[in-house]
Amino acid sequence: MKRSIHFRWLLVFTLCVSMFLVLPVVMSIMAGLTKNYFVGLSSGLTLDWVIKVWSEYHRSIVLSVGIALACLMCTLLLGIPAAYVLFKRSNAWTRTAEELLMMPVALPGIATALALITMYGAVGEFRSHWSFILVGHVLFTLPFMVRSVLAVMHSIELNILEEGARSLGASFRQRFFQVVLPNCAPGILAGSLMVLTLSMGEFNMTLLLHTPFTQTLPVGLADAYASLRIEVASAYTVIFFFILIPLLVAMQASKRLTQSKTN
Repeated sequence: MKRSIHFRWLLVFTLCVSMFLVLPVVMSIMAGLTKNYFVGLSSGLTLDWVIKVWSEYHRSIVLSVGIALACLMCTLLLGIPAAYVLFKRSNAWTRTAEELLMMPVALPGIATALALITMYGAVGEFRSHWSFILVGHVLFTLPFMVRSVLAVMHSIELNILEEGARSLGASFRQRFFQVVLPNCAPGILAGSLMVLTLSMGEFNMTLLLHTPFTQTLPVGLADAYASLRIEVASAYTVIFFFILIPLLVAMQASKRLTQSKTN
């Protein structure tokens, strides 16, 4: 009985905290679908603000999606081999490399952005190209891909699987593409979805790296909140959630797939 009472109090507390966190998001979304936010729902619901944002700021939205996909490709090409090397060569050098790899996550995004601007800001037109933002996003998201794949490699006893394939005459290429990658698929999927969501929502670093011609969705969202009507800014939020929520749902599904694979 005592345990049941404690459980109910914890449940009520959890629901209250959840409502406290979720309610502002719901209100922001409703503001983007309301004709006049200051009048309230009595003014009626509309998609006009969403259409206005898409028609005027679709370039920022498309650019964010493009950078996120390019960031995913880069982290796949760099992160999977890096995770494999860290798994196969566990020594002081690889541990140092792994810690250095985590530095962009530990540092504030603004500090990383300033370092990139100081180092490469004067290199031709690189500073004004979207690939400049891409470099920052890859630095920030690569550790998440490496850690995700590395965790699966440790959990499935990859060395034993590789030794079995080697004993059957499989070459390194065959082992990597037919043994390593298929068995690491849950970690690769989870890392990919994490990279996409982090790149789509990255703001601190992108705020300094962007230019008027390379404005991404989060930066555009901040500008809209600062300078436009609350309905327009909230409609920006609606579009952002429309893109982001499916990725978050897919991330949770991939997490369950990873857990079932390891168990």
